[in-house]
Amino acid sequence: MSRRFLDACYELRAFQALRHREYRLLCYGQTAGSMGTWMDEVTRGWLVYELTDSVAQLGFVRGIQALPFLLLSPIAGSFVDRYSRKGVLVITQFLHALIFAATALLVVTGEIRIWHIYVMSVFVAVVQVFQQPARGAMISDSVPREVLTNAIGLNALVFNVARTLGPALAGGIIVLLGTGGTFAVQALFLFLAVAWTLPMRAGTRPAAGAAGGATQRGSFGQSIIEGWRFSWKNEAVRASLACTMLASLFIVPFTALMPVFARDLLAVGADGQGLLLTAWGVGAFLSAALISLVGERLPRGLMMFGSVVLYGLVIMVFAASPWFYLSLAVMLLAGLCQPLSNALVQTVIQSQAPRELHGRTMALFSMHHVLITAGSVLLGSVAVLVGPRWAMALMGATGAISIVLVMAAMPKARHIR
Repeated sequence: MSRRFLDACYELRAFQALRHREYRLLCYGQTAGSMGTWMDEVTRGWLVYELTDSVAQLGFVRGIQALPFLLLSPIAGSFVDRYSRKGVLVITQFLHALIFAATALLVVTGEIRIWHIYVMSVFVAVVQVFQQPARGAMISDSVPREVLTNAIGLNALVFNVARTLGPALAGGIIVLLGTGGTFAVQALFLFLAVAWTLPMRAGTRPAAGAAGGATQRGSFGQSIIEGWRFSWKNEAVRASLACTMLASLFIVPFTALMPVFARDLLAVGADGQGLLLTAWGVGAFLSAALISLVGERLPRGLMMFGSVVLYGLVIMVFAASPWFYLSLAVMLLAGLCQPLSNALVQTVIQSQAPRELHGRTMALFSMHHVLITAGSVLLGSVAVLVGPRWAMALMGATGAISIVLVMAAMPKARHIR
């Protein structure tokens, strides 16, 4: 009965990418890995705030993650295009699980110190800087090009299922078992991701093609420059990356202050923080569902830029909200905005780039994490000066204005399809 139900689902247009075995396995691994990652969004911040009671430390712990993304992303993209993408993904997921397991042990034994969290943050960033372009490039390896938009939309959908469930699960486990138990569960999810990735056949070899063959013979430096050159010359890719980078610097980092809003301003504790991020995840789920259903028919340029402008305005409302239930509603709207923009950006990048360049172009996309972490440091520093509410509102306004300026400077970007 369940098999017949799944077969019927695969026949629907919204789930057409799931007809492909390799893509299904990739989605299963993505779901498990994302559960661990989104639980960490709550757990790590809560642990830092418990140990330090410092708003600035919340930003600094995220800020240190910028260094691996800044230094290693170009190398990671070239590495993914040269060697087995599946191998890169399996190894990095396994190391990610070990990092969470070691952190759980330190917390449970009472040996955890703030410097341990900084080291953990760096190690997590190192594995993610290789993991993300490998997984992103494997999407196009696992499906035909004609269902790529649907595949990216479904990838965003399963990611946001984890975004919906992970924070709430983390908040509940923190209450029951503490942060040590929560880190242990995160490690379990990453081990499950490894188990689902191992049977895959897609991504076991470097991408083929004329450009790919040249890259295999050239140096890493030549390979990196080739990816940068393509991304700059292609106007659609350049505009899409600009949209993502500005949002990542000014708007997305608002989650760094969630422990402050949950504990001190809204007085709802770890459970409340989990619910706020869950509301964000519900909005993101709806956004991803929209892309998987009608992504091919959306005006990509207009939706990419418009959703980021709306995101900035929504964050300003969240900053001013004195009521928990209003904040929940605003978080739902925020969740609609960011994934809609990001998924469309990834679709544009992978549609425009040759398959043998997907690792390098997706590595450039992954560098938005550098700006998220830099923005987190900036947000934490501004919050020390003017308070968390004003800091969040100022960042949201700056992000919205910067996107409007980009749209004015690049009017053709609004017509990207």
